[in-house]
Amino acid sequence: MLRPLLSLLLGFTLLLGVVVPLGVTAVAGLTMPERAGGSLIRREGQVVGSWLIGQNFEEPRWFQGRPSATSAAPYDAASSAASQLGPTSAALLAAVTERVAGGLEVPADAVTSSGSGLDPHVSPENARAQIARVAAARNLAPESVAALVEQHVETREFGLLGEPRVNVLRLNVALEALR
Repeated sequence: MLRPLLSLLLGFTLLLGVVVPLGVTAVAGLTMPERAGGSLIRREGQVVGSWLIGQNFEEPRWFQGRPSATSAAPYDAASSAASQLGPTSAALLAAVTERVAGGLEVPADAVTSSGSGLDPHVSPENARAQIARVAAARNLAPESVAALVEQHVETREFGLLGEPRVNVLRLNVALEALR
């Protein structure tokens, strides 16, 4: 009785632990190599990041993403997690109040982190709110920066899923190309 059980265990372990994952990896590599390779963005032959994971842009000359909730360092994929602060949390209120400088009205995603803390997107409103700062820091016409933002607004998936959004890394790579 023990021999058939061990044979089944070994067989299913090989099938589900080796064959299926390798098969899925091979199919993904053939059908969507960019995504299977990490969805990397390259500039002048160098990898500058993945369009699936946000990055920390702090200088005024860059468009900035949502605040990151990762603990060790901003946008640390190894420690992806939400802040776990609820809407009645005093700590969340204090963090949001600190992020809203001078009581200015800002888009919600400019002062709150995403569920994973790694969100690579901001709302179009958030990107538009940063145009004047980025244009001034780069000595560019605000109209050209605004046009670049509008070119990078992604629509809803299949016309109905999600919200319009702007990928911050893609926008910053395009912004750097304006030089």
